[in-house]
Amino acid sequence: MSKSNTTNFTNPSTFILLGIPGLEAAHVWISIPFCTMYVMAILGNFTILFIVKTEPGLHEPMYYFLCMLAVTDLVLSTSTLPKTLSIFWFNSREIDFGSCLIQMFFIGSFSAMESGIIAAMALDRYVAICHPLRHSTILTNSVVARIGLAVVLRSCIVSLPSPFLARQWPYCRTNVISHSFCEMMSVVKLSCTDTSLSDYYGLTVTLMVAVMDVFSITVSYTQILRAIFSLPTKDARLKTFGTCSSHLCVILAFGIPILFTMFTHRLGHHVPLYVHILMANVHMLMPPFLNPIIYGVRTKQIRDRLLRHIIEME
Repeated sequence: MSKSNTTNFTNPSTFILLGIPGLEAAHVWISIPFCTMYVMAILGNFTILFIVKTEPGLHEPMYYFLCMLAVTDLVLSTSTLPKTLSIFWFNSREIDFGSCLIQMFFIGSFSAMESGIIAAMALDRYVAICHPLRHSTILTNSVVARIGLAVVLRSCIVSLPSPFLARQWPYCRTNVISHSFCEMMSVVKLSCTDTSLSDYYGLTVTLMVAVMDVFSITVSYTQILRAIFSLPTKDARLKTFGTCSSHLCVILAFGIPILFTMFTHRLGHHVPLYVHILMANVHMLMPPFLNPIIYGVRTKQIRDRLLRHIIEME
């Protein structure tokens, strides 16, 4: 292995993932909460998909977007966690070069999809609150499908160049990645050529997607708040605002790990490498774990139907 790590090569056949450097002795213990959250994410998101599919009363734009979010969460968490757990449990550190590039693409594209779907859900809340009588005519099934397709195409198009660029780089330093999965910046550091084009592209794409989605969410909730504060009674304002509570919690579940990751990166050398890697894993796992819980607890329609299915099974 040491020879493969130091020999010059253009495209390595495999990369070596170290897991969480500095916490190797705790890998098994770290795997317990990671595995628990992953299993809960799988069960929770499949439950959301099952309930929405089997209940005709939930065939509405809000729940269609929720299903898109559930599928995105399933793919996003599954693209990283099984490999991470195999490192923790079986010391299975090797990953094929092609598989590493595919993992990079899935991470980038489905992270962008999650952001886009959350922005689309904000649009749905805006139409439901500000134009309730026209909600079904504005957000028809075909419109929802086109929005979903636009989010998927945008995410794939902006994420596709990164693995193609990475495939062209010469890797003459090492094939050891100091991470638990093929995170873009960790792979970039292994190249012995000028990667400024990839750096600028990645930064531009990230900023573009973030600005577009944050702007859309901000505009939607500005109009929502204006409509809420124009209601005549406090009870009406609280009830209307309550319809947005689940979506706001999802925004926080998605945004807070990103903010922590950005914060730790800004601190640079003052933050240990294992903190960066732990936060990256939390960013991949926390939204898929929390989103079905949030909607299961906060959304009466889903909660009632889930309880009914449980009672019928008994």
